[in-house]
Amino acid sequence: MESMNLFDYMSEKNKENESPLASRIRPRTIDEVVGQEHILGKDKLLYRAIKADRLSSVIFYGPPGTGKTTLAKVIAGTTSSLFCQINATIAGKKDMEEVVSKAKENIGMFGKKTILFIDEIHRFNKGQQDYLLPFVEDGTIILIGATTENPFFEVNPALISRSAIFQLKELSASDIKKIIMRALEDEERGLGAYKAVIDDDALEFLADMSNGDARTALNAIELGVITTGRSEDGLIHINLEVASECIQKRVIKYDKQGDNHYDTISAFIKSMRGSDPDAAVYYLARMLYAGEDIKFIARRIMICASEDVSNADPNALVVATNAALAVERLGMPEARIVLAQAATYVACAPKSNSAICAIDDALEYVKTHKSAPIPPHLMDAHYKSAGKLGHGQGYMYSHNYENHYCEQQYLPDELKGVKFYNPGKLGHEAVTDEYLRQIKNKAGES
Repeated sequence: MESMNLFDYMSEKNKENESPLASRIRPRTIDEVVGQEHILGKDKLLYRAIKADRLSSVIFYGPPGTGKTTLAKVIAGTTSSLFCQINATIAGKKDMEEVVSKAKENIGMFGKKTILFIDEIHRFNKGQQDYLLPFVEDGTIILIGATTENPFFEVNPALISRSAIFQLKELSASDIKKIIMRALEDEERGLGAYKAVIDDDALEFLADMSNGDARTALNAIELGVITTGRSEDGLIHINLEVASECIQKRVIKYDKQGDNHYDTISAFIKSMRGSDPDAAVYYLARMLYAGEDIKFIARRIMICASEDVSNADPNALVVATNAALAVERLGMPEARIVLAQAATYVACAPKSNSAICAIDDALEYVKTHKSAPIPPHLMDAHYKSAGKLGHGQGYMYSHNYENHYCEQQYLPDELKGVKFYNPGKLGHEAVTDEYLRQIKNKAGES
């Protein structure tokens, strides 16, 4: 390790003192960590491994502000191994090559392992992740990856198979309260020197509004303390009004490219499919609040209208399609009304998946069977020489018959009697099914 001169030392100290509260108050030992008892309880593997300094490669996965970087910093402070940290958003292959070179030197000369912490590891492309693989494999590097994305989707399977996956969960309201109070009382690294106190309702409010994100809560309480004047008693009082000003909008765990995006839209669609308009509107509100693309939402409603309502209520697709046109022309905030109208219509409509079953079954048949000859009487008889080939001969024009229907073979001979479309028993499809049965029965009687 290179020695640090006085200038570097003072620079680091200033950075430490001037850094945000969330960074200053970060736990230094595993026992100071708040929450995540499901992986950090004293009887849990991760706790024992960190305590014993016997950590193998791990990937921490969870929402922002739940302690992924904190755990890495705790490990850095307790391990006898060389600890290196890079951020995948700005690091490249050269940075990894330097770490690997130091790791080889460290293990060769001193017999010490190297722990490499990669924050936002999902930002590395496949080639960058592949580069690390042999060094993780042979133990040159112990990898700690941190990601807000599902690692089974975003991290190479080869790295996954060599790492233990630990999922961090959103912190509970009681966890957030502990963290806030610790920050207010800590005179060394927190806000204790300010002599600030917080009302119970303000504490409850911040714990609730931060949605399990400790960083959000700490940023809010820091802003409140440093911008609020002292009262006559010499204390800084954080009341509900101050807390509300410091965290003006609830934090929504929602990344348009991340898991929350797909989970929320999935819940939205399943709620419409499940005929629950209240749930559909709730998930719609979450997406709108988080700034989701209204055109994307409209497209999903159109798909649901066709896939899950279909001919049970053909008007559902009409409503959904017109809603998609309307939101493009209106924009927010008026688009929220249009989307709510379409979503609740689709949710309340009778359901059928007959059309999608029909086309999927037909596609599967086409994929697995050779193309059957089209019956000659259905072939085009308009082009030259078609008559000589017998095309169109014997075709019966439906409108010339009662109910505009006549018995006639339309499927190829090989598929005679095969049914792809089976109308459902709800809504308009029930009427359609009965209509088809009646006209076929009458045609058979005549």
